[in-house]
Amino acid sequence: MVQTEPLWMWLIFSALIVFFLWVDLALFNRRPHAISTRESLLWTGVWTALALGFSVFLYAYYGFSKLGENKALEFLTGFVVEKSLSVDNLFVMLLIFQYFRVEQQYQHRVLFWGIFGALAMRLGLILLGVNLIARFHVLVYVFGAFLIVTALRVGFGAERDIHPDRNIFVRLFRRFFPVTAEYHHHHFFVRDNRQWFATPLFVVLLVIEATDLVFAVDSIPAILAISKDPFVVYTSNAFAILGLRSLFFALSNILSMIVYLRYGLAAILAFVGFKMLSSNHLNISTGFSLVVVTSILAVTVALSLLHARLRRTPNRAPVEAGNELTE
Repeated sequence: MVQTEPLWMWLIFSALIVFFLWVDLALFNRRPHAISTRESLLWTGVWTALALGFSVFLYAYYGFSKLGENKALEFLTGFVVEKSLSVDNLFVMLLIFQYFRVEQQYQHRVLFWGIFGALAMRLGLILLGVNLIARFHVLVYVFGAFLIVTALRVGFGAERDIHPDRNIFVRLFRRFFPVTAEYHHHHFFVRDNRQWFATPLFVVLLVIEATDLVFAVDSIPAILAISKDPFVVYTSNAFAILGLRSLFFALSNILSMIVYLRYGLAAILAFVGFKMLSSNHLNISTGFSLVVVTSILAVTVALSLLHARLRRTPNRAPVEAGNELTE
């Protein structure tokens, strides 16, 4: 039996998420505007602080016991894993916005409403995955092997091509619902001559949701290697997704500098895949997993920044023999 928290914790957590999203939209982003780096970094810090606070709550809820410590570590590890895997999603979001020529002041609105669909999809996939593993333990090995294959594809495979017009959801939507040729500010739908039309901004939202579904198929098995508690898995996913919007605006200008990101993500996927495959023979603690994942991220970012710095350093011509300056 998979252990999970009581219903009231699910309801309170869901209510808090809705409240925070309302504060974000109704108070701080009532008027569409381009999100500055300072604002995005501030919100990234807020969501990270809330995630850390929630891990302390889990620890305290179980009376600061060993169980509480394990729950808190599982949450933090899942949060870091999901956050790191989500960075790859940021590249795709950036390409989608560039492809559809979405102005910066409207990108926040698309990402905001995309959260609701992402949270619903993640909840469904998490509950399905947890129950399948509980019923059919052999799926642990299937998910582990899937993560190893995904790691090889991410690390050594070709880059993912983005073809929004070929997206099946977009094609089906366009077939049954008229879409305007031009954007209408921040509106997803407009009415003309008593007929409703979708705007290209809503098409962008559909593409973002479909993209998140693809990435969720990769990330959900990874986080199930950390914890089998649906509440811990979902809350760590939720906090990672909630902070994804602010992280997007904070990193959009420097994403191209993280050149070794794909190798770092491949290493993380390979590690959690190995943890799943060896779960019946080797006990890899959650604390050790957290150290491994954060170390991989730190090395990946450090090497990427070093690479970028070396590329900016001008090459100095070698000094010819006999031409040295002498006093």
